[in-house]
Amino acid sequence: MIDKLRSIAIFATVIEQGTFRAAALHLGLAPSRISETVSELEKSLGVTLLYRSTRSLSLTQEGRLLYEKAQEMLIAAELGLDAINPQSSDPQGELRVTAPAFITQTEMMDRFADFCAAYPRIFLSLDFSDRQRDVIKDNYDIAIRAGWLEDSQLMNRKVGIADRLLVASPAYVERMGLPEHPKDLEDWEWIRFSMRPNQTDLTDKDGETVTVLGRSKILVNTADALFEFATRGLGVTAIPENLACRGLGRAELSHVLPEWTLKPLGLHAVWPDQSRRNNLTMTFVRFLAHHSPDQ
Repeated sequence: MIDKLRSIAIFATVIEQGTFRAAALHLGLAPSRISETVSELEKSLGVTLLYRSTRSLSLTQEGRLLYEKAQEMLIAAELGLDAINPQSSDPQGELRVTAPAFITQTEMMDRFADFCAAYPRIFLSLDFSDRQRDVIKDNYDIAIRAGWLEDSQLMNRKVGIADRLLVASPAYVERMGLPEHPKDLEDWEWIRFSMRPNQTDLTDKDGETVTVLGRSKILVNTADALFEFATRGLGVTAIPENLACRGLGRAELSHVLPEWTLKPLGLHAVWPDQSRRNNLTMTFVRFLAHHSPDQ
């Protein structure tokens, strides 16, 4: 039974890592040994678990069922280890984290680096993408979300904020005329982000909030694309402050209606309630929250 449980754990690692070679590297075993283990497991069960091709692996129906149960088994094992020593001063293991791409240009990178220095035995695997990943389906332990969280069964904790500025190229502002009020922007072209509402709320120093819809014929899925299109004079857009300051410093962008502010984006860590690496997950989340400048 012990050998079969070990084989199932190796099989689950292959699925999580995507290839036999990646699983072998992760586990410190030879790729041939990983392949043999999965083949022997299939033989002992009398079913095919994986469809193999030269470029990819895919689960059969039986493989999908076994993988779901294997995840439950591994989560239970991790929770058991955490219960024995939840306050380990030297935690170790791998954490898979996904975060928006614009994070790479913010102080959050300092916190990631400080975490790596503080916990050298934790291997941090980071995916930076403005396309929102599915934490459970894509096998991430933690996701950093930017914005305002919708109702979710995932656990979450605020770990920071990201201020935004409204910007356009100097040439575009000159062509449209300097606005005096948010409603003046209704006739401007807006460069929209696909994961944000098709409207913009601006608030003045007295607390008055005005909603602007505006026209839009460009929709993108990355903050960098918002920046690039804005610098090319294609319209006005709201981008993270770090990107805006880059453009302002190079005179590629102008701050539009600087006396009005945009609602900051909350930065939240989200993770499954029954995290497979609960001790590592909470260590990471608490570290980010504790070292957040706005805490």
